[in-house]
Amino acid sequence: MNLALHSGLLGALEGGAIAFLIGLLAYAIWHAVARSASWPEGQAFGWACLTSVLVGAGIDLWHVFRLFSVNPASAMRAQVALAGIHDPDGLPARVLVEVVSALTAVLLGWMWTEHRKGRRER
Repeated sequence: MNLALHSGLLGALEGGAIAFLIGLLAYAIWHAVARSASWPEGQAFGWACLTSVLVGAGIDLWHVFRLFSVNPASAMRAQVALAGIHDPDGLPARVLVEVVSALTAVLLGWMWTEHRKGRRER
């Protein structure tokens, strides 16, 4: 995304906030698609979870996958893999916060729409 994010815990929180907004947007889009296509709500929820995690934390998840697939005996390959990462020390925390934030946003979006639906039915 080429954003100037901070390092460490503050960078993880910034990434989590971005992933949270992406999760809310993903749920809103998939909820509208599911409603217009007469899908069950579970499909909208599942697709929103997948989309929000892939978009919100996708590049950091890719960096984690790439780091685990590097041959540890090759120092040059490890340096090349680490050189492309913004904050290699804060990567695990950033991935965790982004994934949890994206999934929490989808859950809160679903809870909000169910709450509104329950109010309309009364």
